[in-house]
Amino acid sequence: MDNLQVSVAGGSGYAGGELLRLLTDHPGVEVQQVTSQQHVGHPVAQVHPNLRRRVRLNFSALVDLRPCDLLFLCLPHGESMGRVRELSNLAPKLVDLSADFRLHRADDYRRWYGVEHTAPDLLDRFVYGIPEWHRERIAASPWVSSAGCNATAAILALRPLYRAGVVDPGHTVVDIKAGTSEGGNRVSDSTHHPLRAHSLRSYKPTGHRHAAEVIQELGEGNPIPLHFTATATDQVRGVLATCHVFLREPLPEKEIWKIFRNAYGNEPFIRIVREREGLYRLPDPKLLWGTNYCDIGFERDPGSNRLVVISAIDNLVKGAAGQAVQAMNLMAGFDETAGLGFSGLHPV
Repeated sequence: MDNLQVSVAGGSGYAGGELLRLLTDHPGVEVQQVTSQQHVGHPVAQVHPNLRRRVRLNFSALVDLRPCDLLFLCLPHGESMGRVRELSNLAPKLVDLSADFRLHRADDYRRWYGVEHTAPDLLDRFVYGIPEWHRERIAASPWVSSAGCNATAAILALRPLYRAGVVDPGHTVVDIKAGTSEGGNRVSDSTHHPLRAHSLRSYKPTGHRHAAEVIQELGEGNPIPLHFTATATDQVRGVLATCHVFLREPLPEKEIWKIFRNAYGNEPFIRIVREREGLYRLPDPKLLWGTNYCDIGFERDPGSNRLVVISAIDNLVKGAAGQAVQAMNLMAGFDETAGLGFSGLHPV
C-alpha cells in the first residue's frame, strides 16, 4: 500500500515541530509539505534543528499547498475557522491542533474566547480528539479537533470517575502545573528568560480556556461547575494535573482501582501509576518527555471523602502532536500506536 501523503499547515511552532518528529518515524506516512509564512523557502531543519538530515523539506507558503490525503492544521488559534473551508478542498481528512473547533457550541466559544466563531455551522463536524473516549467516532470522521494539553490531562484523570457516578460533580478542583513550551514559541514578557526562569507563577487562577473542554467532556452535555487553576513552571515540557474530587460515599481503594482498570486496562497509552515506595510513586511529567503516554495515579485522603487524582503528560506529545498522530492512525486504519512507540528517557 502506498504511504499516506500528509502535509502540515503551520509547521514552524513547537507542536508542528513535534508533529514532524513523530511523522518522520511513522512507517505508513510521507510528509509532502510543511508551511510557514515567516520561513518560506528556508529549510525545516533550520527551525527544528533536531530534524537535521531527517526532514529535508523547505517551508512552503500556505497558498502553495497541494492536495494530499490528510492535512494537519497547526495554525494559530483563530485562523483555522477562517480557512477550513478552502483547506478542506485540499484533503479529505483534517486534524486541527488549534482550539477553534474543540467546543461544540458557538455560545461556549464566545464565552471562553471572547470572540464570535466565524464558522459555527462546522462545529459539529469535528470530533473531539481524545482517542481513549472517542475512538470509534474519530475512526469514522474526516475531521478531528485535537484536545488542549491541560484539558487532556484533566479529562483522562477524571472522566472514568464521572462516568462511574462515584464523585460529587459540584466540587471538582483541577490544579495544573505546566511547562514553558505550552505558551508557544512567540516571544513575550512571560517567556523572557530573566522573568520566567526559576518562577512558579499562577497565571490563570480562574477562567482558563481549557476548563471549557473539561466541562464539556465531564458533563457530557450537562453544564457542571469546575474549579480550574493553572500555574506556570520553568520546566520546558510537561503538564501535571492534580485533581481533587469528593466521593459520594466511602469507596475502598480496590474499587477505585477497578474503575480505572475498566476504563483504561486495554489502552496503549494510559498507565496507572501508584507504587507503595520509591521516588516515583505517583506520576511525574519528566519521565514522559517525548512520549505519548499519560500516567495517572490517585490517593485517598484517609480523613475525608476527598480523592486526589494526579495525571502527567508531555504537553507537546500526548497534549498535542502525539494525540494528533494517534487520531490520524485511527482515521487512516493504521495500528493506533504506529509512530508513537518512544518510551521516554531515564534519567534526564
